Amino acid sequence: MIVVQGVAGRKVGVLGLGRSGLATVAALAAGGAEVCAWDDSAEARARAEAEGLTPVDPSRHGLLESLAALIVSPGIPHLYPAPHPLIAAACAAGVPVDNDIGLFFRSLGRDDWAAMEAPPRVVAVTGSNGKSTVTALIAHALRAAGRPVQMAGNIGTGVLSIEPPGEGAVVVLELSSYQTELARALTPDIAIFTNLSPDHLDRHGGIGGYFAAKRRLFAEGGPDRAVIGVDEPEGRYLAMQLAEAPEDMRVIRVSSGQKPGGRGWAVFARKGFLAEWRGGRQVAAIDLRAMPGLPGAHNHQNACAAYAALRALGLGPRQIEPGLASFTGLPHRSQLVAEIGGVRFVNDSKATNAESAAKALQAFPRIRWIAGGLGKEGGIASLVPYLGSVAKAYLIGHSARGFALQLGATPHEICETMDLAVARAAQEAEAGEVVLLAPAAASFDQYPDFEKRGEDFMACVAALQRR
Repeated sequence: MIVVQGVAGRKVGVLGLGRSGLATVAALAAGGAEVCAWDDSAEARARAEAEGLTPVDPSRHGLLESLAALIVSPGIPHLYPAPHPLIAAACAAGVPVDNDIGLFFRSLGRDDWAAMEAPPRVVAVTGSNGKSTVTALIAHALRAAGRPVQMAGNIGTGVLSIEPPGEGAVVVLELSSYQTELARALTPDIAIFTNLSPDHLDRHGGIGGYFAAKRRLFAEGGPDRAVIGVDEPEGRYLAMQLAEAPEDMRVIRVSSGQKPGGRGWAVFARKGFLAEWRGGRQVAAIDLRAMPGLPGAHNHQNACAAYAALRALGLGPRQIEPGLASFTGLPHRSQLVAEIGGVRFVNDSKATNAESAAKALQAFPRIRWIAGGLGKEGGIASLVPYLGSVAKAYLIGHSARGFALQLGATPHEICETMDLAVARAAQEAEAGEVVLLAPAAASFDQYPDFEKRGEDFMACVAALQRR
């Protein structure tokens, strides 16, 4: 546990008692704070009580004005589309509002770090797409190279639940815009911006607010190294703002498909090869084409971002390459489930919108595509340019018939259920083809979340293997 510093003898409120909220309560209490914790959900309060916590609503009994700070869980809005009433009241009363990420950065360093030859370092990853894969890939490559590492944040463990890092250790954090927009302290050693596409716009008041939330990790934190994806205008703008000169090596520009301009430090992927350039010359290259856990251009971009961070941490190209090659991918994100009779089955259930599905469709040459669910605005109309690799689509869920109308001449079949879609795709697939679950839709019509949808796909594939 990371014990929160500077709170001994002070009363601190916690709003939200999910995974991160309960970890925050424990870390504050360990730091000597008097914690006043609350959740609007009766179910969450019951879980907290089962763990020995007595929830107390800070808005009652005059408690709010006595708080030194209010710590808020990421999912609770503090500004748009409307602030939570307790947060609005705290702002009106002048009570500072923070989150667990701010407490983490404020409390991480210890006195014994000064005596270490290699003090711990923190890598923080943000962006719209790929940040989970980049985070996991960095952690995996560090472990493969024998470096002590912990992974936390928006993936895996809450930031305050990790063990205090020791000599030479690295903490790799995935940070969402919900986490970066409110944290009062953001001081990573290396910060990564993968890319930007419209998301959570109601929460951030539009695309500008969404980008501003991501940008805080760099503007507020002042990382020693910034790894910036420059395939979108926002990334190019951010890299320009951070670099003091064209040859400034503190900024590492990352791209998929083209070499970034300038004389600085760049890592890019083109035609399946990763290349590192510094000062106008190539210094390293890695062939990504045969790496099963990193299929497609979008994963090659993820590999470039991870590689850049690992180089900034001092690893050499030959130390990094085995970690990239042995990475098996994250569950439900271009996850190779099985190969049966020369047909690969890939689970990309996390592709819950058309943009993420487009990346999956570009990753393989010939696809039996399982799509559908609770469709989003526009359906799959934007995917028409990427349907050339689709041998046939097998449509499931609420949007099946709507998606069928948007497929044009692409062969398709309305299956409605996952088990029928997998069975039909497997029956018709030929050696060398990929049966790909990339739904381009939310899961809530048939499943509680995309994880359960992906697990159902994997169970259906496992049933095929048992035949």
